[in-house]
Amino acid sequence: MSFADFFANYGLIILLVLLLIFMFWSSRRRMQKQKAEQEAKARQTVPGAEVLLQGGLYGTVVEYDTENLDQPAIIEIAPGVQIKVHSQAILRIVDPAEGFVTEDEFIEAEESEAEYIAGVADGEITSISDDRARAAEDHPRSPGDDKKPEA
Repeated sequence: MSFADFFANYGLIILLVLLLIFMFWSSRRRMQKQKAEQEAKARQTVPGAEVLLQGGLYGTVVEYDTENLDQPAIIEIAPGVQIKVHSQAILRIVDPAEGFVTEDEFIEAEESEAEYIAGVADGEITSISDDRARAAEDHPRSPGDDKKPEA
């Protein structure tokens, strides 16, 4: 059986199988990308962030529950005017809130603080003021050290 005969008999089946594999791979990749975008949007949706709603309204997030997406988000569209919207009505984050700490950043800071406290307790880490005091004890300054040399 030659290559031409093989392709004539099984070529269409092979082409369809390759097309199906490509379709599944493409849809899976797109779903993973959308999931990553949704997670990034959920991390940025914190009180104080300016958002664009699907209706075209701009507002500032007052309250948003990332755990329970069925609970409405409270958005302030003007000073003193707050509306309840479905949490999925938030189209995108226009201006992320600055100065607000996300839950992931808070957990990371707690872990690094615990490491810092353990390092100080073990004597591995010292503060800058302790280092300066220790350096001053090791190298006492004489009264003439503050004067500039004459040229």
